[in-house]
Amino acid sequence: MSPYKVMVDDNFHYMEEDERWEYGTFASAEEALDACRRLIDEALMAEYRDGATAEQLFVRYTSFGDDPFIVALDDAEKVDFSASAYAEQRAAELTVPGPVSAERRRAVLDRKRRPHQR
Repeated sequence: MSPYKVMVDDNFHYMEEDERWEYGTFASAEEALDACRRLIDEALMAEYRDGATAEQLFVRYTSFGDDPFIVALDDAEKVDFSASAYAEQRAAELTVPGPVSAERRRAVLDRKRRPHQR
């Protein structure tokens, strides 16, 4: 059995546990963290609009985006991860004016088009 499970809450349905879903289980904490980051990146891009500021993108994420978290199973070491903190950092990185943030957005979209691999 994999020691880490990624669960996802929906910010649009805040505090509604019946809207929670399981993304998958992972053999390592790093794999689970990568999955959470990927889900947040994809949620940010789903809410991104041309010309959006970091604050606007972050507000849209906290209103509508996926909010993943990691559950350590059995005796696995607990993993500290803040979806909100990561999303706020990534919103800033994805909205900086110029070609760097455009490339970052393109990389997220390219990664989304490839099948998820564990």
